[in-house]
Amino acid sequence: MTTDELAVETRRLVDRVSTWTPPRWAASSASGPGTRADRFHALIQELADQAADAEGQPHRVVPRLSPDTALPDQLRVVVADLIEAARDDEARLTAATKRVLATKRAL
Repeated sequence: MTTDELAVETRRLVDRVSTWTPPRWAASSASGPGTRADRFHALIQELADQAADAEGQPHRVVPRLSPDTALPDQLRVVVADLIEAARDDEARLTAATKRVLATKRAL
């Protein structure tokens, strides 16, 4: 997959959740433990870790922003960093895109 595909799938996910209210974020995830916000933040952390790996940097904990309605913006920033860092790494881009799609299904 390409940077464009990752960007498109991220935009679709962000468009889907950007109007969610705090109660929707606090609802249980469709699959797995935790809330939708927990699942979304886990995606952000995983993609941030992939970007760090692509840059040869250590992993850093991504802060959990409050309110949860800020999560879509946080995802946009992390994905932009990942695209920049992994522009020529098709395997990493494919894994990231699949993770975005899996999260979209799980929410």
